[in-house]
Amino acid sequence: MTQHTVKSYEDDLKFLDNRISHMGGMTERLLGQAFDALSRRDPKLAGVAIASDKAIDTMQREIEEHAIAMIAKRQPVADDLRHIMASLKISADLERIGDFAKNIAKRALAIAGESHPKPLLLGLGHMVELTLRQLKDVLDAYAARDADKALVVWRKDEQLDAMYNSLFRELLTYMMEDPRNIGLSTHLLFGAKNLERIGDHTTNIAETVHYLVHGQTITDDRPKGDNTSSTLIQRG
Repeated sequence: MTQHTVKSYEDDLKFLDNRISHMGGMTERLLGQAFDALSRRDPKLAGVAIASDKAIDTMQREIEEHAIAMIAKRQPVADDLRHIMASLKISADLERIGDFAKNIAKRALAIAGESHPKPLLLGLGHMVELTLRQLKDVLDAYAARDADKALVVWRKDEQLDAMYNSLFRELLTYMMEDPRNIGLSTHLLFGAKNLERIGDHTTNIAETVHYLVHGQTITDDRPKGDNTSSTLIQRG
């Protein structure tokens, strides 16, 4: 990126990068805690995860305020303007990821008193592992300004969709086999849908990194593999 003669300008840009890195780390931890709470049926851990989302919201507002102040004060152009706008967009996506992770923790509260078969949690666990890996990789791509790595993340979103489709069918089958499974399975379906939406926001970040580095948007159609009915599962 361009080096500036005014050190305070460089410090302002570095501040944005540091805040994005910190916010990304907090979001990763929140998602991990949310799934741990769900798998352990641990309401206390779920409460910790839900409460931590407030810090992510606060950091998003801090980044937004700093970016707006920089635009007003510095009147940036070209690379600098892309840098600042990328920070705004990525922080917004991370804030939404935090919301979806919080929703998963809320599901943990709802099923705290129920037992659930391990195979059902295995599928959800695989989704969480891929989601966390994608999120970590895209944040690394942003830190390194690595558009190629961001593009790999962008292309892998289809894998997450495939996992969601598979788990969706599995849970529907489980519900049809025994109506007593409907309540638990519905909460797990909401959790899976939240993970699929996190994948979409991670893909947004990958597109932002590509634009930040090259100044061009990705022209290919976004890879999508979710063929479930949007009317069945809505955001929790």
